[in-house]
Amino acid sequence: MRIDRVSVAGLLLGLAAIMLGQVLEGGRLSSLYQPAAFVIVMGGTMGATMLQTRFPVFLRGMKMGIWAFVAPSDVPDDMIRKLVAWAHLTRREGILALEKQIGGEPDPFFRKGVQLLVDGADATRLREVMEVEITTYENTLRQAARVWDSAAGYAPTIGIMGAVLGLIHVMENLGDPARLGAGIATAFVATIYGVGSANLIFLPIGRKLQTHVTQQISVRDIFVDGLVGIANGDNPRIIESRLLGYVAQVPG
Repeated sequence: MRIDRVSVAGLLLGLAAIMLGQVLEGGRLSSLYQPAAFVIVMGGTMGATMLQTRFPVFLRGMKMGIWAFVAPSDVPDDMIRKLVAWAHLTRREGILALEKQIGGEPDPFFRKGVQLLVDGADATRLREVMEVEITTYENTLRQAARVWDSAAGYAPTIGIMGAVLGLIHVMENLGDPARLGAGIATAFVATIYGVGSANLIFLPIGRKLQTHVTQQISVRDIFVDGLVGIANGDNPRIIESRLLGYVAQVPG
């Protein structure tokens, strides 16, 4: 796992910009601290998201949120190097030499692919079996990632609801001027929480997760393509050249 410094810096920059803007306008940072507004927006948003999502998908989406700041360990370059090394090994010692590699793969998907290859599955059958699993895996991850997009959709509306509740509180206390300020603050801060969390946290995390899902699928595509090349007995250099096409850089 690698810390994504850009994501961390982006979140801190966004929060700092909001707080600095508040200070530059002559406001107090304490004005942005409204526990009631926070409970309304975050609780309402999570509740609405849970209502539309099956709990296992919701839970998986919450766990995946860490990917926005700590990138998954599987990267295409590492997988390509591993497959090329396996291709050289099989040319020297045969397909059965990969049998000892099965136990070293922590992911069941990768273990299954190597096991199929060792068991003598032909290239076509190997690709068919593994691509079914890739499709299922991709659908599962993308559903989980969309949990954050859903939260981004609900948060601004819940923020408006918090604002209305705050204004109701204000109207109920028109005879007590000392309590009007707190009610108005809660109303406007709830809107800030809703819009801010949606556009600074939920939506960016959802988009970043989709990027990581695409990379995870790419790693699996590289793995299957590499195994197919090994099964066909392709030259390791040809396998490496083909796999590098997955990570080709766009000139710019």
